[in-house]
Amino acid sequence: MKAAENYYSKDFEWEQLKQDVENDPSLLYHLTPYTNPAIGTQDLHPPPSSSLPKQDSEAWNTFHTRHSTGKFFKLKSYPSTQERRYLLKEFPEIASCDEYSIVLEVGCGNGSTALPILRGNEGIFLYGCDCSDEAVQRTKENINAANLASAEQRFYLFQCDFSASMFPQWLICNSCRESSLPERRAWSLDSNCNWKRYFPDPSCLVGNSCCIGGVDFLTLIFTLSALPIHRMPIAIHECLSVLRPGGLLLFRDYGLYDMTMLRFEPEQRVGFREYMRCDGTRSYFFCLESVRDLFCSAGFIEVELEYCCVKSVNRRNGKSMKRVWVHGKFQKP
Repeated sequence: MKAAENYYSKDFEWEQLKQDVENDPSLLYHLTPYTNPAIGTQDLHPPPSSSLPKQDSEAWNTFHTRHSTGKFFKLKSYPSTQERRYLLKEFPEIASCDEYSIVLEVGCGNGSTALPILRGNEGIFLYGCDCSDEAVQRTKENINAANLASAEQRFYLFQCDFSASMFPQWLICNSCRESSLPERRAWSLDSNCNWKRYFPDPSCLVGNSCCIGGVDFLTLIFTLSALPIHRMPIAIHECLSVLRPGGLLLFRDYGLYDMTMLRFEPEQRVGFREYMRCDGTRSYFFCLESVRDLFCSAGFIEVELEYCCVKSVNRRNGKSMKRVWVHGKFQKP
C-alpha cells in the first residue's frame, strides 16, 4: 500500500503551467469561448437542454458495466479510478472526527473513496450514493471483497442523482431542512443496559425519528465535474441542505489545465472548459474562482481552497504527466 507520507501536492507551480498552456498555439481551442454548432454562436456555456439527468446516469451505467471486471481500475493511473489512499492525509478531519460521526459520499463510483474512509476510521458511519445503479453495485462488490471489519454494520449504499432530485427523506426530512435543527443522534440500550449509539439504518428507523438528521461530513470527490455546469448550483445547494450546522464538505476535482483536459479534441467540447467523452460521460475543469463562486453563493463558508499540482510518470511509456486538481473544504454555518 502506498504510504500517505509519500504523497505530494506541489510538484510544480500552477501559474507556470498556465503560462505554458496559454502560449502554446496548438492548445488555443481550450481557451476560447464555446461555439454551439447547432446555432453557430459563442457562449460560455451550452443551453440547459444539452444534457438530461437520465442521459448522464445511462452513460455512467454503461461505463461501469463495461469495466465491471475491475481491469480498468487496476491498469489505469487516473486518480478518479484508484483507491484514494491520499484521502485521509488531505482530509484528516475524517480520521480524527468524533466516534459515530456520519459521512455521506456523493458519487461513490467504484468505491475508491469509501474504502480508505472505512479503513481509516472504524468509528464512523458511512453512506454512499451515485446516480448510476451499476456504480452502486460495483461499490458494494468491492467493499465486500475487501472484507473490512464491521463494514456491514456501518456502511449503507443507495442510488440518487443529487443534481436532479433531493436526497431521500430518511437522510433529512423537509422539516429538518427548513429548521436547520442541531444534530440528531440515535441511541439504544445494549445488553448491559448501557446507552450505545446504533447505526441509523434507513430501513429500520426506530421511535419517532423522522430521519437521521443529516450528516457531519460530505465528500464530493471527482463528482461535481461529471455534471453539466448548469446543474452544479442546484447540486451544491442540495449538499448544503443535508449537512448539519457546522458540517464540512470535502471537495476534490479536476483543475484547469490538467493533463486530461489538454488531451480532449476540439470536437469533444460541449461547453466552456466542459468536455464529453465518446461514451457520453463528461468532465468539467475548475479554476479556484469558479469553485469559490459555486460554494459561497450556495451559502458555504470557505475553509481551504487551492490547486494540487502533481507530476506522475506513465509506467508504460515513461512520459511525465502534469495533473491538476482543486482541493477544497467548505463549512455549513
